[in-house]
Amino acid sequence: MKVPEKYYDEIFVFDGQWGQPSACGLKIVDKKENIIVVVTELYQDNPGTSVTSAGFNLAKQICEKKGLDFSKIIYLECTPDTNSVLSFYNEQYFEVTLNKHQQPQYRKVLKEELEKMIL
Repeated sequence: MKVPEKYYDEIFVFDGQWGQPSACGLKIVDKKENIIVVVTELYQDNPGTSVTSAGFNLAKQICEKKGLDFSKIIYLECTPDTNSVLSFYNEQYFEVTLNKHQQPQYRKVLKEELEKMIL
């Protein structure tokens, strides 16, 4: 399952759980009032922690390395379409509310809303 490059602008290497080298697709869209950060799961091309399991720590690493204000980002997780027969691998986007001291809160983003957010 190779993830098409249309889902990301770069491969972002990060420290996953227990310091394990990990990778995700990354797209950053500057909308002036806030920054949209989209992380995409790479499946077999990720040697370590998934984007969902990395959550808060991944978002913090992206902000630190890219010079972004954590309080101004809208953080989206993408499960890309990989043309699999399994519905688990259908394209989906989730807005994730991250807090160091709480479990992440997920909200599915519909295609129309996504287009308004990143275009």
